[in-house]
Amino acid sequence: MRSMVKSILGMSKRVKLSLVVVAILAATILLGGCNFGQSTVGVLDVNKVMSDSPRIKQFQDQLNTKGKELSDQLEKDKPNISAEEYQKRQETAYGEFLKTKQELETQIDDSIKQAIEQVGKEKKMGVVLYKTSVAHGGTDVTDDVLKKMQ
Repeated sequence: MRSMVKSILGMSKRVKLSLVVVAILAATILLGGCNFGQSTVGVLDVNKVMSDSPRIKQFQDQLNTKGKELSDQLEKDKPNISAEEYQKRQETAYGEFLKTKQELETQIDDSIKQAIEQVGKEKKMGVVLYKTSVAHGGTDVTDDVLKKMQ
């Protein structure tokens, strides 16, 4: 370490200046990004995707159907079981509903991510951000993602 410091101190001003310029240039390239050719930023309105996508409506319908089935079964069994047993079945049904909900949410997330990746590649985008995080700029890819999800 000391020998390195001594060698740096012993360098001429011209060599030191050259090293500083090279270091600044390297930092600029690294901080500026290395995605040459893919500098376009896409923006996705997730709320619009959630409200307009037929595929997501299908997932929501599946969840509503599951909830109705569980609720109807509980109401059908209610007169024939104790209040304690009803409470247990209600908790079990709720757990089953939450599990189904999580599975469908995972499918929705995967579907959106897959569509974003496809659109990003097709449009040669370096990054796609959610619209809620972007104050200004970017290319809106929401309609393209919706088309991919059909």
